Amino acid sequence: YTEAWDADKKSIHVMPDTPDILLAKANAANVSNKLYVKAWEEAKKKGYDMRADAIPIKTAKASRDIASDYKYKETHEKEKGHYIGCPSAKEDPKLAWAARAMALQNDRLYKKAYNDSKTQIHIPVDALSVQAAKECQTLVSDIDYRQYLHQWTCLPDQNDVIHARQAYDLQSDNVYKSDLEWLRGIGWLTEGSVDVVKAKKAQELLNDRLYRTRPEQLKFTSITDSPDVVLAKTNAMQLSDV
Repeated sequence: YTEAWDADKKSIHVMPDTPDILLAKANAANVSNKLYVKAWEEAKKKGYDMRADAIPIKTAKASRDIASDYKYKETHEKEKGHYIGCPSAKEDPKLAWAARAMALQNDRLYKKAYNDSKTQIHIPVDALSVQAAKECQTLVSDIDYRQYLHQWTCLPDQNDVIHARQAYDLQSDNVYKSDLEWLRGIGWLTEGSVDVVKAKKAQELLNDRLYRTRPEQLKFTSITDSPDVVLAKTNAMQLSDV
C-alpha cells in the first residue's frame, strides 16, 4: 500500500527557478568567504607597479622627514626661553664642566711624558748610593752573619753513637720523671680532691631537703577572731545538720 508512496517520495523534483532556491543561492553567495575575497585574490595575482616617484611614496617620505625633524628638535623647543643665564662663567654648570674636563685633559697631556719615562731609569752600578746600599745589605744579611759548622755524618752502627743514644735516653727519662720522685711513699686520700668536692657541691644543689622547707616546720598561729575565720564558723553552723 505504501510502496508506491515511498517510491514517489524519492523522486521529488524541485524547479531551479523557484523563489526559495533563488533566495538560498543568493544567501550562499553573500556568506561565501571565497566570493568575498575573490576580487582581492585576482588583484594580487596581477601584481602592482609602485615607482619611487609615485605620489604616495613621496608623501610617506615627506611625512617621515617632518616627524623625524620634529622629534629631533623637540627637546630644544622645550628648553627655549628657560635658559636665563649666569652672572659669570664659573656659576654656569655647563661651562664649569667644560673647564674641568679641559683642565683634566691638559693635566694628563702635561704628565704624559713623565709617566712614560718613570719606569725608564738607568743608574750606574758604581754610584755612591748603590755602593752604600750594597754595604748595608751585606751588614744586615743573615747569610754573612751566621757561619754554620760542618755537619759531620756518623754511621748509625758505631759504638760511640749507640752509647750516646742510650745515654740520651736515660737522661731524658730521668728528667721526665724527676718531678715524681718526691711523691714516692706519700699516701693520698680522695677527700679533698677536685672530683669529690665537685660531687659534694652538686649534691647540695640537688638536695630537696635543703632547698625546700616543709609546711609542718613553719611556725604559724591562726587568729581566731579574724573576719574570714568568723565567717567560716558561721557558715559551718548554718550548714550543720545538728
